[in-house]
Amino acid sequence: MRRSMDLICYTYPGWAPRIRPASPKRDWMEKTPERFAYRCLPLAIANAHGWELLSPCGFEARWTGSLAADGVEIRVDPGNEGKQKPVALFGHGTITFHVEGIFRTPEGWNLWAGGPPNAAKDGIAALGGVIETDWSPYTFTMNWRFTRPNHWVRFEENEPFCFLFPVQREVLLETEPSIRPMTEEPGLKEAFEAWSKSRDDFHKWIAENPPEASADKWQKLYFRGQRPDGSPGPGDHKSKLRLKPFRTPDGSLMEPPEPKAACPVAHQSVPAAAAPAILAAAAPLQNPALALTLDRLGFNAAPQAQAPALALPVQAKPAGGLAEKRRDWLLAAMERQRGLASNGAVPRERGLPGDEFLARYYAASRPVVIEGALEDWPARIRWTPDYLKRKVGKARIEYQAGRDGDPDFELYKDRHKVGAPFDAFIDAIRRPGNDAYLTAYNSSANRAALKPLERDLGHLDAYLTRGPGMIWIGPGGTFTPLHFDLTNNLIAQIVGTKELLLVPPSETPNMYNRRHVFSDVHDLADAARLEAHPLARDVRSYAVELQAGDVVYIPVGWWHQVRARDFSVTLTYTNFRWPNDAWESFPGE
Repeated sequence: MRRSMDLICYTYPGWAPRIRPASPKRDWMEKTPERFAYRCLPLAIANAHGWELLSPCGFEARWTGSLAADGVEIRVDPGNEGKQKPVALFGHGTITFHVEGIFRTPEGWNLWAGGPPNAAKDGIAALGGVIETDWSPYTFTMNWRFTRPNHWVRFEENEPFCFLFPVQREVLLETEPSIRPMTEEPGLKEAFEAWSKSRDDFHKWIAENPPEASADKWQKLYFRGQRPDGSPGPGDHKSKLRLKPFRTPDGSLMEPPEPKAACPVAHQSVPAAAAPAILAAAAPLQNPALALTLDRLGFNAAPQAQAPALALPVQAKPAGGLAEKRRDWLLAAMERQRGLASNGAVPRERGLPGDEFLARYYAASRPVVIEGALEDWPARIRWTPDYLKRKVGKARIEYQAGRDGDPDFELYKDRHKVGAPFDAFIDAIRRPGNDAYLTAYNSSANRAALKPLERDLGHLDAYLTRGPGMIWIGPGGTFTPLHFDLTNNLIAQIVGTKELLLVPPSETPNMYNRRHVFSDVHDLADAARLEAHPLARDVRSYAVELQAGDVVYIPVGWWHQVRARDFSVTLTYTNFRWPNDAWESFPGE
């Protein structure tokens, strides 16, 4: 069994480093069409392949072109003067960040330090270094060098300035590099040629049959850790890295805030008449909790034109009696304590046995993502829109329509039920949007029509009894607003990717739950609704990216909202092997 490796940051009195696991996201990757840059798995893994040190202050800097140390001008944002700020020490157009910490690694391990991978800054470049952190009692600095003079460069407070990851010192010296013909490795040439042909065939097929769904436009063999023949590759293949945060001396996890919204720099001029409009547009993003929520959901947090005001009342938390206040206090305290073991995220498991699932998650009412649970289900590969259309044909089905015109489309589902031939429904959802969606609410009406698809499904016998799931089929952009369910749910993602935001039951007093299981907040990424419902701004939340082949367990009472990134087919199961009858005692309206 592998032993965990200690990475310790020792601090001197007065030091307060800001450290976090590196984010896999990059602004430029988010802005690529259909976020296609993330299809390059080596890029995404490199982004998250270490820990980030964050700037303790916002500042701007400019190099005059002089090689002297005073050739760099640094201006710190107002209110940040007392914080540890970068300095110009060495000349030659460099600025230096002091690192408030002495790091320790096991014997024989160094730390590589450099700039965040795949995150270039215009006009300045990070310098790299390697530190022997298994013995050194010395601090180190992180340096950046300007690439051209007379260009202002800006760092926001909490923007990463240094990226760290451990490397073994002797491995490079013991490495024997060589070049050899491919034929010397048994099977490698054949495997490469098979992949090369399959790639050419795939690109030809794409050119002749352009798919609608972005997920169908690229091969995923390496991303999924599969060999060219579709067989599984190594068991420790990673399509994501989820590193642990640093733990502070009191046992809590360090969770530095996101970078602050951009602050206008001193050398820029803003016409007086324009300033109020700029501030008004940026105002919704001044809330760090909102900015974090937007980032977790994959939205660009740049200020947009202010949304029209919603006709929603601003509500305060009900006063409640002493018993209710103590109940709410206890729930919040329990959730904070539970968070000590969660690393600030929903746990992710692979090959989780049923008895462990019961003990650690189901009985404890803790959500979990089980990766690769559906890997051997034929539906994962077969269920393209065209395949579904062929299999079900013109059988008449029921789905939800006209959702865009009703802000309470989920509450009033019966108003939106319509019928149509299945093939016509598939054609109707070729484009992204939220107007048409086949949901679990339509399941009983659709069971007979969709029965031909059942042969493509497998079973989750470790967690469920045998029985049909409730199917969801829709385009990218479909959205299920914030709510909780009256049962424990297992959500199985067959095709596409969904982004979920989970909020624990302890936050219920802040969720404006006036109507059945729904929140008036509707969407935690909606600045206007958060403005109208301020108690929801700072709720504890957990982001989950659910990819094809994974399942997520959502315990009864956990709030969640769901957004499909691309064409998506999902099954929801409630037929667990253990009691799941909380709905029977739910208090009525």
